[in-house]
Order: sequence, then structure tokens, then C-alpha cells
Amino acid sequence: MAETLTLETPRDGVTVIRLNRPDRLNAINEAMRDELRSACAAVGADASVRAVVLTGTGRGFCSGIDIRDFGPGMLEADDPAIDRLRFQEAMAALPLAIEAMPQPVIAAINGPCVGAGLALCLAADLRIACTAATFGNAAILLGLSGAEMGMSYHLPRIVGTTVAADWMLTGRTVDAEEADRRGLVSRTVAPADLFDTAVDTAATVAALAPLGVQMTKRALQTNVDAASLAAAMEVENRNQVLTHATDEAAGRRQKWKD
Repeated sequence: MAETLTLETPRDGVTVIRLNRPDRLNAINEAMRDELRSACAAVGADASVRAVVLTGTGRGFCSGIDIRDFGPGMLEADDPAIDRLRFQEAMAALPLAIEAMPQPVIAAINGPCVGAGLALCLAADLRIACTAATFGNAAILLGLSGAEMGMSYHLPRIVGTTVAADWMLTGRTVDAEEADRRGLVSRTVAPADLFDTAVDTAATVAALAPLGVQMTKRALQTNVDAASLAAAMEVENRNQVLTHATDEAAGRRQKWKD
């Protein structure tokens, strides 16, 4: 049993991964780091799961790395550089694990979303925030680079280079209204409505043809860096050929004809 996560199945085909250290605003310690990576791999390999919601317990989504009580794996500045690199790579593996899941991942941001927590939500495919959510790049405030865990890759692609530079260089707190206005989240809802909204969205996706959904996710991930429109269309054309030949697609086409 996981110490720092809970997994729920509120609807058919929908799994909720909930960060569960509410007394620390779901800060990532060593156990959560390892358990989240394992959970992403296990859920990703489960064909019965067609959409995933990632959220936090209590009043926070994730307040970043738990620098006060991370666990025995925390390193010091005078530790060998190779060991500190491995530590950073282990943290950076978390957004990679989220992005590698074949199912769409919806981040339901229920409160502070800071540092490593921001990196987790950026790796999701959709982000829905409650009006009490806040966002921040905390590393820059600790004397570190504001570019970590994929943030300098994801954030400019989502909100644009200038806005990303503002947030990453200042480390200032961004409220839900600004996050919505800048396109970081697809919508904001009242705190009491967040979980149901995220699960309803996930259920809508889960009800669609799994291969079509997964090919759409892959195309979005690939084509954000496409060299040209023609290159992007090559991916799209192949995806359409693959999905067109499935029995499920044939059945859905027939319903449109009837």
C-alpha cells in the first residue's frame, strides 16, 4: 500500500491519483517521489483505465519538494556532483512519467501548486483549477535555476515565452484568474465543484474510443515540436489511417449513419 498516494475509481474507466500528504500541502518527499513514479507506470499499463485525474488531498495540490523532511535520500551542496545529478534526474523523472502515460491526464489543481508541483501539472494534458488555486516557480527564490523538471520546456509552450519568463524569473505567485487568462488552465471552477468537474471531464474522455484518444494525445505531444505543418500532417494522416480501421470506429460511424 502506498504511504503518500491514494488511487480511486469514481467512474468507469477513470482513475484518480491523489497526492496524500495534506499536513505538508502534499510536498514531495522521497516516498512520494518513488510511489508516484510507480503509480504512473502501473496505471499507464492498465488497459481498463482510459483517463486519469491527478489532484491533491486537502487544501493544496502540491507545494513542491519537501526540503524540510524529504527523507534519507536528500543530498547536501558538498555531496559529489554526480550524486546530486542523479537526485535531480530522479525528480525530473516525475513529469516524464506523467507525460508517458498513454491515457490523457487531467490535473485538478485544488490549491497551492508550487515548484515541483507546478512541474507535475504542466506535464498533464489538461489543467482545471479551482478559484483558490495559486501557482509559483519556487526554485528561483531558493537561489536555484527556475528551469527545472521540464518547466522551461512546457511553460513557454503553454503560456508563451514572455509570460513564462516573467513567472520563472520572478518566482511570483500567480492566482487562478491570471492562470486562466494566460491559458495555463482550461477553466476555473468553485473549489466545491473542482473534483466533480475533473471527473466528469475524465469520464467524457473515457467514453470515447481509446485508440482515437491515445493517438490524439500522441499527436499533440509530437506536433508541438513539429518542424512544419506538413510534418505535423504526416503524423495526423497515419493516426487517422490506424484509427479508421478499428471495429470501434466502424461502429461509431454506423451510429452516425443510422
